[in-house]
Amino acid sequence: MAPTDPRILAIHRASSEFAEHWAGENEIRATARARAAEVGCVAVSEGVGAVLRTLATTVDARTVVEIGTGAGVSALWLLEGMHPDGVLTSVDVENEFQLIAKDAVAQAGINPNRVRLINGRSEEVLDRLTEDAYDIVFISPRPLELSAHVERAVLLLRKGGLLIIDRALWNDKLADPAQRDPETVALRGVLHDIHEDERLHSTLLAVGGGLLVASKR
Repeated sequence: MAPTDPRILAIHRASSEFAEHWAGENEIRATARARAAEVGCVAVSEGVGAVLRTLATTVDARTVVEIGTGAGVSALWLLEGMHPDGVLTSVDVENEFQLIAKDAVAQAGINPNRVRLINGRSEEVLDRLTEDAYDIVFISPRPLELSAHVERAVLLLRKGGLLIIDRALWNDKLADPAQRDPETVALRGVLHDIHEDERLHSTLLAVGGGLLVASKR
């Protein structure tokens, strides 16, 4: 049973905040985050970014697909953890966001050959990518489109590759049964399907807005 004592709840919140910001954020990522806020796109939290970097390092990622470039905050974290020759393919329908991300990558001194920014609808781009070829597919979700994205992502991943979904707890709405809006219901369904998918071993982390991590068997 979850604690109800206000003192314990306060300690839990403090611990969560401490863990969320423990890895720290450098000036370049902080600037990209501020620019994301200016243009109204969602950026991964510091805690999520640190997990992305760690996972990319763990699998020595050389090929990564990102669905939802945003302002480049997640790209910076991923690239920092990837193999020095690794290439990130990042897809977003918003050209303005990708221009900001391109600038952030340049400010970080990252070789532009390591980042392939594709402006377009993710479902169309994903269909053109090679199956069984990617170490990580990272998704910043649009819940109503997520089921199709996940199915394609599993096909793109090599064995042992990682499917990662940001904001998997959907701003704390997912665990509240009273929340029945279409996006929350759709996300619940996708997470259920991933849990039951025999091709995947999955876990759900309470970091940032929730982070689902699944390994392709």
